Amino acid sequence: MIIKRDPDIIKGYFEDYSGLLGGHADEVVFPENESDAQEILRDAAAKKTPVTISGGGTGVTGARVPFGGIVIATDCFNKIIDIDKKGLTARLGPAVRLSDLGTELSKIGLAYLPEPTEPNAFLGGTVSTNASGAKGFKYGPTRNYIKGLKIILSSGDILALKRGEHLVKKGKAYNLKSKNKEIKIQIPGYTMPGIKTAAGYYVKDNMDLLDIFIGHEGTLGLISEIEIALGVPPENIMSFFGFFSKETDALDFIKDAKRQNALSIEYMDSNSLSLLRTKYPNVPRDAACLVYFEQDFKKGAEDALVDQWTGLLEKHRAMMEKTLFADSDKEREKLTELRHALPEMVNEIVKRNRLPKVGTDIAVPGNNFNQMFDFYRESLISSKIDFVIFGHIGENHMHVNMLPKTEIEYKNSRQVYSDFVRKAVSLGGTVSAEHGIGKLKHSFLEIMYGKAGLEEMAALKKSLDPACILGADNIFPKELLRIN
Repeated sequence: MIIKRDPDIIKGYFEDYSGLLGGHADEVVFPENESDAQEILRDAAAKKTPVTISGGGTGVTGARVPFGGIVIATDCFNKIIDIDKKGLTARLGPAVRLSDLGTELSKIGLAYLPEPTEPNAFLGGTVSTNASGAKGFKYGPTRNYIKGLKIILSSGDILALKRGEHLVKKGKAYNLKSKNKEIKIQIPGYTMPGIKTAAGYYVKDNMDLLDIFIGHEGTLGLISEIEIALGVPPENIMSFFGFFSKETDALDFIKDAKRQNALSIEYMDSNSLSLLRTKYPNVPRDAACLVYFEQDFKKGAEDALVDQWTGLLEKHRAMMEKTLFADSDKEREKLTELRHALPEMVNEIVKRNRLPKVGTDIAVPGNNFNQMFDFYRESLISSKIDFVIFGHIGENHMHVNMLPKTEIEYKNSRQVYSDFVRKAVSLGGTVSAEHGIGKLKHSFLEIMYGKAGLEEMAALKKSLDPACILGADNIFPKELLRIN
């Protein structure tokens, strides 16, 4: 193993995309293999030294940022171990980047279908947060594609879990026999919302034990190997940018669009379009919002699909003469560039304002979406804080980005966010649909599950990490562990 203590060398491991400041650690340890990782964890557990497991640094909730102890860098686990083309599976280390995985799979005509949005993310990080991407409307989140995990516990023991081998009941204890011992795992009993969520430990009745480790945010163990399901990518994809002069027409269109077999359905509000116009003057000035959607197709079927979608756009009074359509990779790249430009432009504003953005990750059940959307709009207009709304509207999951210009506005943004959380929870929603909780959203998770729910999460963690060294302050406050 390699140990680094030079502050100038290791400071890069004290940050992620969250902007959380003040991270520090005594050292960053680079295991060179699984045995090294076991030794590091055993030693840390014996000394009660806090351990933060570091992935690619692309998270947005501060889970990777350490506050004391040591950091374990997972960079050595960056091998694609095996790809089974016939069985449509692959085994990989957690430090394989999504972009590298995609490149290798494309050579043999396969794909990792959930395709989380950040290409530089480590696969292990996406498992740790149950990440999803723009095509989540059709393919769903990471969880649906994890077939097995190898997890090194803080005791140094290794769990090799395969989907289907261990079914557990919520609210009950489960005795898991590992190679060297029997581990009594306390399964929480709270009820999760029945929608896309990445908030806290995953719990359902008669669930697979494997699922507890998908979205654990580095608090239960170090993932050393991942087995994923693969798929065949779409033969062809067509993309549409449908502009609407009335937001109500767009929302009605989306209701109908959800009944189609789309890959993705995304949304941008009027403020998003105003921002894009500063760089892309062809964005219609009279457009109130944009619905961006994709459809996969086979050769010969494109005309019928284009007619189907065009008819739907016309039915809901889209601005047909300004609708953009692409059915080739080259044309789709132009639309993708415009779509991805928005978050980059938001980040430029954040830098200019010298204050963090306050961005939500909330989703609600479909029958309550319009009520939540109206609440967003009314609250934001009343706050007089600059904002943009965009995101995965097909999954009732929007990213509201508030862009405060002063410290007072920043404080007010946090209060507005709390109001959003309470409203979403009252509607059966989740406080995090794809990014996790990390160190920044403890209070929101407590609103969702109550103090009793967080206590159950702490009990689960202690059953798997009795030394309580892993991922301190991720998901819930470390004080709930009541350790010396």
